[in-house]
Parts: sequence; C-alpha cells; structure tokens
Amino acid sequence: MDPKLVEVTQLFDRFKAAFKASNFDVCSTLLSQLKVLLTKFPSLPPLFQQTPNAVEELKLAREIYEQAVILSVKMEDQDAFERDFCQLKPYYMDTCGIIPPSSEEYPIMGANLLRLLVQNRIAEFHTELELLPAKALDNAYIKHGVELEQSFMEGAYNRVLSARQTAPHETYIYFMDLLVKTVRDEIAGCSEKGYDYLSINDAKQMFKFSSDKELEQYIAEEHPEWDVKDGRVLFQKVKESQPCKEIPAAPVINQTLGYARELERIV
Repeated sequence: MDPKLVEVTQLFDRFKAAFKASNFDVCSTLLSQLKVLLTKFPSLPPLFQQTPNAVEELKLAREIYEQAVILSVKMEDQDAFERDFCQLKPYYMDTCGIIPPSSEEYPIMGANLLRLLVQNRIAEFHTELELLPAKALDNAYIKHGVELEQSFMEGAYNRVLSARQTAPHETYIYFMDLLVKTVRDEIAGCSEKGYDYLSINDAKQMFKFSSDKELEQYIAEEHPEWDVKDGRVLFQKVKESQPCKEIPAAPVINQTLGYARELERIV
C-alpha cells in the first residue's frame, strides 16, 4: 500500500479512538493534521486524477470529512460544520460511479438542512433541496427537515416542538434544541402580546414543558420580566413597561391630502 495512504489511515485510526473516548480536543488536533495530509492526494477534489489508489483515497477522505462534520456537532461549532460540509459535499455530488454511496450521506445532508433552518437561511435550504435527486425527498432524514420547515413556515410551532422526540439521528438533537429555543422565543413573544396571563398548565402545554420546574427555569433564564404567581404566568408587567406610541394623525392626514392633490394635477 502507498506509504502516504498508510500514514493517513493510521492517523485516522487514532482520531476514531479519541472520538470514541470523547476526547474532542485531541480529535480536533488530529483532524487538522489529516486535512493537511489529504492535500497530497491528487485523486481528491478538485483534481480527481485517476491514480492507482484513487478509489481507496476518495473513500478514506470522504469518511474523514464525514467524521469532521459529526465532530463539529459534538463540539457545537456551527462554523466548523459549514466548512467541513462544504469540503465533504463534492464527495457526494461528484464521485457517483467512482466510489459506492456512503451510509452517512443522507443523515449528514439532513443535518445540514436543519442547520440552515436554525440559521433562518431559508433560500439556501431550498437550494440544497433542489440539488438532491427526487428520490431523496422520500428519505426519512431529508423528510424530517422538509416537514420541520413546512411546520415552521405555517406557524405550527407545536409540531416543531414535538419533532425533537422523533429526530431520526443523534446528531440532529443539537440543531433541534436550537430550533426549539427559537420556536419557544416566538411563542413567548406572541404570548406576552396576546395575553395578560396564562395558567401554569396552559403555559406548560403551549411551551411543551413536561414539568413546572422546566417552565420556571425557562422563565428565570429567558424572561425574568415575567411574574409567576398564584398558579399563573403574568405578562402584564411587560405591557406596562412598553411605552405607548401615539400616531401623529394630523401630519399623516395632511401628507396624504398632499399626495392626492399631486395625483389630481398629474391626471
């Protein structure tokens, strides 16, 4: 076997051992070394030269970048996820017929859809969907992200909050937790504008908390301006603290009449 390929394989074995031991700092260091070594293989993107070990090198490099993406989730580093996914993507899009498909392809593609949804990058979310083959839309990992996006756009927040329990892959939990927080913040903003108060039970149901303690912890951390008293969550203090803005009626009317007169002159 090619000595360079042996070196990368051995180093990757060390990476996997550190990952299994949850030693993610060591993983990060080894990953940097692996990426440098991969640059010595002309068979990899963007060159795709047909070398004697091209298939083995492509498969190994793809697996390394897949593990890099998973590591970024474990380290809760969305920037690293984006960088590593961009490096991995050519192995999914441009190596068809050269190496067999990876079992991690759709789980990672689905995780990327969740990341884009969490970051509210909806246009890019749909662009990624357009790049996938039609059959991918029936895949459980891809469908999970599509259904979440539909629920989010429809304002069906209860479906989004419930979806965390049915996440099809462990790496999705990180993004689901971020999405749940975003949804709860949306519900909170609507609640304090639409109600003077909610009962503890109604608030738990609305925010999808299973206990009073979880609800109280959320309020203490995210909305200390709310009051919890007599079995109710009180929003009145928020409304009282918001200044009442007066609409300058007379200037608006005068301006509108001015526009009307100008339109009459034009006609």
